Parts: sequence; structure tokens; C-alpha cells
Amino acid sequence: MQELPLSKVYQLLEPGPVVLLTTADQGRANVMTMSWHMMMEFEPPLVACVVSGNDYSFAALQATGECVIAVPAVELATLVVQVGNSSGRDIDKFEAFALTPLPAERVAPPLIDECFANLECKVTDTSLVDKYNLFVLEVVKAWTDPAQNNPKTIHHHGYGRFVVDGETITLESKMR
Repeated sequence: MQELPLSKVYQLLEPGPVVLLTTADQGRANVMTMSWHMMMEFEPPLVACVVSGNDYSFAALQATGECVIAVPAVELATLVVQVGNSSGRDIDKFEAFALTPLPAERVAPPLIDECFANLECKVTDTSLVDKYNLFVLEVVKAWTDPAQNNPKTIHHHGYGRFVVDGETITLESKMR
């Protein structure tokens, strides 16, 4: 074994696919790239996510308590990084990156047509926001695009490195 710098630990425990988070406040929609999230519960589906207080989306999420988690496939990887490298304070990201907003059913923020899945979410717990910028979200409506067959997700490994979803294996499990 060799010592690993603590600043690199997050690269080992990446929680899941890189997603796009949409918010809407005062009629203005925004989208940000996010990779700090995890499932907390099955039913109702609860997701914990960290949104930095420095992100433009933070204030909208805190004010409205609503968002959409849109899951892009690997074909959108370059666009996802571009969205993450820009701020909604400066540009309309939907327009700048030619993303197609679709109306959601249960929340104000839009779905993203180009993504293979969209999860409409409402904030259910903000007790860790002040300390960790961690929001607990309940997924209240979920959508998938049947035209995107077997989409592959991207996973952030830090410093511009990503891993693409790989081979699927099936093993016996008590989980159904």
C-alpha cells in the first residue's frame, strides 16, 4: 500500500452518474452540472445532493424547494462539462448550449429533452444545508425516454477525468 493524499479520496467514492440539475426562480430557468448526490431511500425515492452555496442554482433551490435531476447519456458528455464550466449568473445555459426545456408536471423547473431520464424533485429536508449545503429531495415524478435504448452514463473521477458506464453483470441478490 501507498499513502493517498486526502484531497484525492473523493475520486474513489464517486457517488453516481454526472447529472444536470434544473431550477427555476422568478420565471428564469437554470441548469447546472452535479456529481455530488446519492440515493437515500427507495419509496418514496429520496436523493441527497450537495449544491455549493457559490452556485447560482443554490439560491433558487433554497427559495423554491424544487428542481429536476436530468440524467444525460455519454453522448452529452462534452456539453455536460461546458454547462458545469459556466455560470447561470452570466448566461442562459438552455440557450447557450441548445438544451430543450420541457414542462414538468409537478414542479416549476423544466425537464431536459436531450436527457434519457428526468426526475421531478421537491426538497423535503434542509437541516444540513447550513452546515454542508446538503439538500434531501423527494422524487415526485420520474420520466424516461424510451427512444434512448441502453444509455451509458458518465462518472466524474476528478480533474477532467470521467469513466463511462461499462458492462452490466447480473448476480444473485436478495434485493428485488
